[in-house]
Amino acid sequence: MAHVVDDKSPICIPFILDRLQAHKANNPDKPFIIGINGVQGIGKTTLVKALATTLREREGLPTLVVSIDDFYLRHEDQKALAESHPDNALVSCRGEPGTHDMALAKQFFAAITSGQPAKIPQYDKSAYSGQGDRVAEAAWETVNGPGQARVQVVIFEGWCVGFRALADGEVSARWAGASRTLRRHRPEHLRFVNERLRGGYDDITRLFDAFVHIDAEDTGYVYDWRLEQEVRLREERGTGMTDEQVVRFVDAYYPAYELFSDKLREGLFPGKPGQQLRLVVGKDRKVKQTIFI
Repeated sequence: MAHVVDDKSPICIPFILDRLQAHKANNPDKPFIIGINGVQGIGKTTLVKALATTLREREGLPTLVVSIDDFYLRHEDQKALAESHPDNALVSCRGEPGTHDMALAKQFFAAITSGQPAKIPQYDKSAYSGQGDRVAEAAWETVNGPGQARVQVVIFEGWCVGFRALADGEVSARWAGASRTLRRHRPEHLRFVNERLRGGYDDITRLFDAFVHIDAEDTGYVYDWRLEQEVRLREERGTGMTDEQVVRFVDAYYPAYELFSDKLREGLFPGKPGQQLRLVVGKDRKVKQTIFI
């Protein structure tokens, strides 16, 4: 697999520190919440690690990294969702908006933003032969507990973090003009996912004090990047998805990219310029364009 060069941190870290300084001046008692979005394989994990290390070690700030993946529905709830919509492939397994427990996410963020003790959910993607399930609550880590430093920065990362719902007419228009995966799904199934996004996801997005969008010149690069990852896994562990399985795996996520990426590129914070950073990368994962929104 191609080596991921971290040319994103030198751009992202100054942006975050600048936003953090402004936040402290206006909201000294509220944790600083950063949203980070990036397609699978784009280098998001490397950036998150570098950013968290800087905030913890250089700035001395208790920093928590949370993934939207850890808020997937419990196995039994995901199974019930799939069974109640048997003809909607978009919710047949975890992945798309609508397959996360956003009530749990809202409860978690309500505690974090008020400085109260909170348990960080954990999700085991290997459970049930890869279908996944939430880890028992007894194993969740607690933050803001007695004797613990209060969390001052939260990094909330994930492939669909920041996605916002579209008007129903726009969903239909995108379906009509789609060139990749949208036309494989009925418009009403896409609208179901869109409506789920309109609820609890927006409630979390509104909490963001800064947002970083690691975008690609062509979102379709995600297929090649994911194939590279699986080739590496097969070489290292002797197991991994076949190329055909990788394509089917990415196909399950891709409709959301087609629907919601353009709105993300327009910016999450109308009337609040400078709170969003968009890094556009090429197929080599190197930054080609830096945009402040």
